[in-house]
Amino acid sequence: MKTKILIASAILVLYSCQNKDKTESKNIIKTIAEDTLSKTVAGTADVSEATPKDDKAVELIRKQLNVLLEKDLPAMTKNDRFFYYEAFDLNNDKKNEYFIGFSNSYFCGSGGCSGFILNNDGSVINRFSVTDFPILVTASVSEKFYDLVFETGGKFHLLKMKNGKYPSNPSVQEVWRGENPKESTSVLDINEKKLEKYSF
Repeated sequence: MKTKILIASAILVLYSCQNKDKTESKNIIKTIAEDTLSKTVAGTADVSEATPKDDKAVELIRKQLNVLLEKDLPAMTKNDRFFYYEAFDLNNDKKNEYFIGFSNSYFCGSGGCSGFILNNDGSVINRFSVTDFPILVTASVSEKFYDLVFETGGKFHLLKMKNGKYPSNPSVQEVWRGENPKESTSVLDINEKKLEKYSF
């Protein structure tokens, strides 16, 4: 009888030790995850070493930005060299165009931020300035491309494709009358969609 009690006690001790190790392991993992999450939300996480997403679009955009911003690169800090992008088929040709935006002091000022719209092959449709994100894609079309609505200075402006380009300065375009177009799609919603940030 004493032998059975000793064996049962030994098993109970071993089991409780194993559970303690598992609990400590879970707590360490939980602490690391919570720390990373809080730093990400606060914007203090170091994403410079993050593994880039294996994506042909990212590589295409990265390559093009290094060409388009060649003269700017020497003046930029490491923290300035990040972009966000979102793909959208603007002309229903089954190929996505790319909206590229920035959210740092090099590309943004009191009037808003600048960015690019690129074709699927990386060629520039246009460079834009003084805009607040997101950009709205409407259901109306000009020259086979959807019209866009940019917010700048607290007002919405309608941008239509003309001679293969959208206007580069939204603030001087026609003011959109009324509320946001209900049928529009939001792109480059950098704050709400929590878009991934890429280096270039």
